[in-house]
Amino acid sequence: MSIEAIIARYGVIAVFAGAGFEGETAAVAGGMLAHQGFFALPAAMGAAAAGSFIADQLFFLLGRRFRDNRWVAAMRGKNTFARAIELLERYPHAFVFSFRFVYGFRTVSPVAIGTSTVPARTFVLMNLVAAIVWGTFFVALGYLFGHAVFVLLGRVRGKHHVMLLAAAGVAAVIATIHGIRWWRGRREG
Repeated sequence: MSIEAIIARYGVIAVFAGAGFEGETAAVAGGMLAHQGFFALPAAMGAAAAGSFIADQLFFLLGRRFRDNRWVAAMRGKNTFARAIELLERYPHAFVFSFRFVYGFRTVSPVAIGTSTVPARTFVLMNLVAAIVWGTFFVALGYLFGHAVFVLLGRVRGKHHVMLLAAAGVAAVIATIHGIRWWRGRREG
């Protein structure tokens, strides 16, 4: 069952849960379905923001409470965790606000922040504001561009080769962006 079908069936509850654990895909799908009238746009935005906020608070609390646990120790061994700590130390407020917008940092960052000296009150406030901005932005993207996506899908229905070519193009762009970031990171490090 696709994420759109799950959200269409369970409504804003699915947007809430999906935004907390899946991320942008659920928020954008929530916006697309709000555009089609399945539920109100503000409800989708609120559900996405709340799901993101609560999931990141839970991950932060897990990092704070279980920083010596083997689960957190295993996360510390990952390159992403080390990079999150490095960015947190260089740009503490900016990183706490923006980690959810950076691909690959969504789950590990709140745990890393939880193991740091960032006060819980600071994280709660910044996480709340960032979750509202994130939820509003990605649901709005789905809402505003949802119609275009459905029109495009209607035009290419039955033309699997076009969809595969488009997916390959998107994958190539994403791989290029990540390759450039990796190369810059190695050059700077």
